[in-house]
Amino acid sequence: MHKVDVDELFQGKQSKYALVVGVSKRAREITQRFEEEGTVTEDKPVLLAIDEIKNHEINLLEPDEDEL
Repeated sequence: MHKVDVDELFQGKQSKYALVVGVSKRAREITQRFEEEGTVTEDKPVLLAIDEIKNHEINLLEPDEDEL
C-alpha cells in the first residue's frame, strides 16, 4: 500500500486547497492520457499525481496572500 505523508507534501505550500485542486487536475490529465493511449496499469492516477508533486516534477500555482 502506498502511504502519503501529507505534511511532507504540504511543505512549502500555502494553501491546502491549491494542493488538493492541483492533485485532482493532474490525476484527471493522467487518466485522460492513459485512455487516449490505451494504457492499462494498476497505478492509481491520484497516487501518480501525488508522486509528481512530491518529486517536484510539476509545480502548483497558488493564490496570492490577499486571495486566501
